[in-house]
Amino acid sequence: MQLSTMDTSTTNLIQPATDLTITQLNQECLLHLLSYLDKDSCRSFSLTCHRLREVYLDPRLWSLLLFRSPSELRRENYVLGPSLRYLAVTWHSSRVKVCNIEDWMKNQFQKDLCSKHESLVSSFLERVCTMCPNLLSLTLSGCGHISDQEVIRVLQSCSRLRSLHLENCVRVTDLTLQALALHGAALHQVAVDFCRNVTQAGLEMVRERRPDVNLTAERSAWMIPDSKPDKRMQLPLRRSLMQKVLMFS
Repeated sequence: MQLSTMDTSTTNLIQPATDLTITQLNQECLLHLLSYLDKDSCRSFSLTCHRLREVYLDPRLWSLLLFRSPSELRRENYVLGPSLRYLAVTWHSSRVKVCNIEDWMKNQFQKDLCSKHESLVSSFLERVCTMCPNLLSLTLSGCGHISDQEVIRVLQSCSRLRSLHLENCVRVTDLTLQALALHGAALHQVAVDFCRNVTQAGLEMVRERRPDVNLTAERSAWMIPDSKPDKRMQLPLRRSLMQKVLMFS
């Protein structure tokens, strides 16, 4: 039996599917797609057209931010807004070692190096306090220039904060621990690791006043705290006297 060919009138009814470009997707779909990109890729993608730039500037896209270097904080490759829930500034480099030196012990080169970025994180956190009231988690690691004042301001401004992790933040003291007990009503998880100016007494105070908080402090209370400049100046003299005693004993 011979098969008949398809009627031309039937083929004319079959129309090709309409092509759908990415810019024709609605806002929710585009937000979901861009959420899989890192900050740099998302910024590059947004520069291709006005529609994607509009999505890029939507604060709902920025619920999580992770910064690993000072340069990332300087570049406008992120948007701060009330949708931000998770924030981490983690610097792990040789620069961190310089930042952690006591100010009165730094040479001029080290001071010049720190002067280029010492207010960077503080200024950024000031903006976070103003624009991100719904922050749930904050991690600051290697930020040697932030002080109690910046952390306390975050606790006061972000009342929903549940997790706070401070690591190698040498200017953080027991004043921050006191603020945890006063202003951190929503806190459940707190870590102050390798913060040498936090004392055991301060940690015990938090555990006593806020037993509901899971508090950890790796080596913080057992590290050598900063000494005052006048006391540090006496150390070389004491050391030289001890050396003489050992030499002639």
